[in-house]
Amino acid sequence: MTDADDRPADHRAEVLDPAHPAHQQRLAQLRADPAIECAPEPPDGAGAHRWVHYPWRRAVVDVPVPEEFRRVRLDRNRNLMTGDELRRLAGLRVGVVGLSVGHAIAHMLAAEGVCGLLRLADYDVLELSNLNRVPASVLDLGLNKAVACARRIAELDPYLPVEVVADGVTADNVETFLDGLDVVVEECDSLDVKVLVRERARARGLPVLMATSSGGLLDIERFDQQPHRPVFHGLLGDVDADELGRLSSKEKVPHVMRIIDAALLRPRMQASLIEVGATLTTWPQLSSEVAIGAATVAEAVRRIGLGEDLGSGRVRVDVPALLDDVDDPWDARRPHPDDERSAPAATETVTADPGRGDLATIAAAAARAPSGGNTQPWSIDVGDTALTIRIDPTLSSAMDVGYRGSAVAVGAATFNARVAAAARGLSAQVRFSEAPSSAPLAAVVTTAPAATGGDPDLAERYEAMLARETNRHSGTAEQIPAEVIAEWERMAAAEGARLRLVTDTGRLDKAAALFAEADRIRYLTPMLHSQMMSELRRPGDPDPDTGIDVRSLELDAANLASLDLLRSGAVMAHLAEWDAGSALGEPTRAAVSDASALAVVSVRGDTLVDYARGGAAVEAIWISAQEHGQAVQPISPAFLYARSAGELQAMSAAFSKRLADLQYSFHTLIDLESDESLILILRICRAPRPSVSSRRRQIPGRSTPT
Repeated sequence: MTDADDRPADHRAEVLDPAHPAHQQRLAQLRADPAIECAPEPPDGAGAHRWVHYPWRRAVVDVPVPEEFRRVRLDRNRNLMTGDELRRLAGLRVGVVGLSVGHAIAHMLAAEGVCGLLRLADYDVLELSNLNRVPASVLDLGLNKAVACARRIAELDPYLPVEVVADGVTADNVETFLDGLDVVVEECDSLDVKVLVRERARARGLPVLMATSSGGLLDIERFDQQPHRPVFHGLLGDVDADELGRLSSKEKVPHVMRIIDAALLRPRMQASLIEVGATLTTWPQLSSEVAIGAATVAEAVRRIGLGEDLGSGRVRVDVPALLDDVDDPWDARRPHPDDERSAPAATETVTADPGRGDLATIAAAAARAPSGGNTQPWSIDVGDTALTIRIDPTLSSAMDVGYRGSAVAVGAATFNARVAAAARGLSAQVRFSEAPSSAPLAAVVTTAPAATGGDPDLAERYEAMLARETNRHSGTAEQIPAEVIAEWERMAAAEGARLRLVTDTGRLDKAAALFAEADRIRYLTPMLHSQMMSELRRPGDPDPDTGIDVRSLELDAANLASLDLLRSGAVMAHLAEWDAGSALGEPTRAAVSDASALAVVSVRGDTLVDYARGGAAVEAIWISAQEHGQAVQPISPAFLYARSAGELQAMSAAFSKRLADLQYSFHTLIDLESDESLILILRICRAPRPSVSSRRRQIPGRSTPT
């Protein structure tokens, strides 16, 4: 197949040699046309050159002759690709099927000089929605995608042969398309065409490459080396193109999921796949990820063209995931304060004898940690030489999915223990362990006399730690100083966590709406509603040392009176039946919209130990916020600790899909990464002191110091 001849085409530049009489005549015609802009004649002695006419640009430019043009244009490839390698690659013929993602790939191949001919196939035309990833312009809208790509390549290199198949690849022309090619790059949307191209390429012994933009997946199928290799690595099983062509779009979905390995995609992309056909017409693609795919294909083409080692299989070049693990050479080299401290002599022995009084005080401080609904989901054992804090599964709830909320509370308790130890001139070591038996997570705190008198930063927080409280007053917004934000970010990082601060009004309003709907669902789900109401305590309650005192809700008389209505399961059942109850989330919506900020704490990882680390970070930030005069209230939407559709289903079968949508929207709002876990969300504002503070249970066997 070729459309390469001497005639101008709608995608090919017209190259004119000034030494050729017929070309001289043609050039004179172009110069005589006032609608065409012609470059001036080059100065005498400028060397051999060619004139290039771009019909779609109505322009004629002057370029060096082919050999000189290629040498100069690819000069910066030097050493990365030798002259001999470039000459070998100049004989490589590459076909590209599908010119959305394929546009970036074809242009990359041309720009790097790793091919000598490109054959482009696509039947579709450019639309405005393509311009988020196809490097064309509004002037190209309505143009065939392959033609648009060929024009752009011609403007890069007018000498590079580019053939266009504007009908796309079909069963009728696939053999003609593959004729003479050395490598096939397949990037089309049609599943049956994908298989068709591979089946016919395999029959001819042609390697096939495909970049899947989300997650940086590159598929390499070396049918030139493995002529009997199943297409798509055997992921589709025993299926052929004709069979796929007879399937409906819905019936093709399972096959597509197997090809792209959907389970390994980032949650945001996985959720997007769910939305295809609903709020999305097709799956989303980012220009940056398309560019990454183009780079990986170009490297694969180079290796194939030069006969370098490249086997069949797939590889992920997931840049977002790579950026999750950034190495800082400067941080590794610079001196840290700990490096300058005098180490004890080798013969010095430090004995751990903090005393039972010290441990009792430290235990009392640990017990002041926050927990969901003030359930205090732990048991605290004070031994002779250590303090042990364990999750008590009997104190868990439906929203404490996988005991993750309990782990956050245990982590906060260990931070308080470290503060109390430092205030008594001790150093504290915390060792976490997970056991799926009676106590899912345990934290053992041991203390020893500190060589330098303890950690002064922690010690100074002792009184503030004792004063930490939940403040549910509506409050007012004020700007938080940048140095305070930086301090909180450092605190989070010191505990192995990350802090995101949401401060702009628009994002606060979006979060407020999400949390309000999550609260509505919590009210309308019988189990969640029952457990939420069981947490409330009125004056005179026989169990006042756990739960939430209704006075701390800071309700006015009217809203306090309506609390009895909210307690009624029958009322909630009617609201659920009517799909009503938007007012149920109004207090949260108003509180978040009027806040100064939302402090969102997350960690990398999803073990209970990871959640405990995050809990320590939450407590550090909470204490510091109060020291800076801020009021703090934890926000725990129903979806907070769920990590799968199954967990959301178990929590609220009737609203699991809605909760998943809310969770996805919030994760998107804060740009939560796939390997991050949400720990807690803190509402921060300026407000008066709370009416009452939460009480705490006594530690069994010990008198809790006041």
